[in-house]
Amino acid sequence: MGNQMEKLTHLSYREVPTADPLGMDPDDGPRIGVSYIFSADDDELEEPGVVVGGVQQPRGPGSPAEDQHELLDELECSVFYREECIYQKGGAMDTYAPESLLSRCKPGDLLEFLCPDQYPHWAVYVGDFQVVHLHRQEVKSSFVTEASRGRRGRVVNEHYRFRALSPTTVVRAALAQVGAKEQELCWRNSECFAAWCRYGRREFKIGGELRIGKQPYRLRLQLSDKKSHTLEFQSLEDLIMERRRNDQIGRAAVLQELAGHLQPEEGPRGGHNSH
Repeated sequence: MGNQMEKLTHLSYREVPTADPLGMDPDDGPRIGVSYIFSADDDELEEPGVVVGGVQQPRGPGSPAEDQHELLDELECSVFYREECIYQKGGAMDTYAPESLLSRCKPGDLLEFLCPDQYPHWAVYVGDFQVVHLHRQEVKSSFVTEASRGRRGRVVNEHYRFRALSPTTVVRAALAQVGAKEQELCWRNSECFAAWCRYGRREFKIGGELRIGKQPYRLRLQLSDKKSHTLEFQSLEDLIMERRRNDQIGRAAVLQELAGHLQPEEGPRGGHNSH
């Protein structure tokens, strides 16, 4: 956590020297700035499950609460560093039961497990049916079926547009952190940990970027074919916190929030300069 950060004066995101030096290789329209300097995102504030006789039970794949159509009703969004797109998530994406997901992943892949009303849970697949993931303030090694806790999942290697490290490096980085907990942790949530393992970029770590008043990151929420709304952030870490909150509360709730408090931007769908 004591990394030194160079001043961000580069015109292209690819020019920014943000590879973690410790153990890893190398506008128009109204916007709202958001900061999460003191907040924390706990993936497991509530375990996914159903209550039976006052006791919460794990959900199994295919249960009514995990209907695939509900899981795929996600808000399309893009992330930009200045004018460069560094993350993009489309609308409908297939998800799979944990057993089916195993046949679709290979060591070094990023997996995302989804459940309505829960934060998405990310993990690094390391082979032999196992993942390494940040769970309840501890980095753990678990079987895929255990880490999923009945949630459907998918491979999300393509969400971030950074250059990935080699699969061997990704797996080694993840396994090296197993057992780290609480004050030893450098990540606020499972997504930041998993992404750091795959890309080795310090932006995913707590305090990895200096907050100097500028807001170079933009989160564009695609509300419809002709409407979008943009939020600005000082750091990628802050932006991820807000995007994950949106994923947790769901598309309908986000649209309701914006309808009640904000005036969506008008513009055609497609290029990131149209808001």
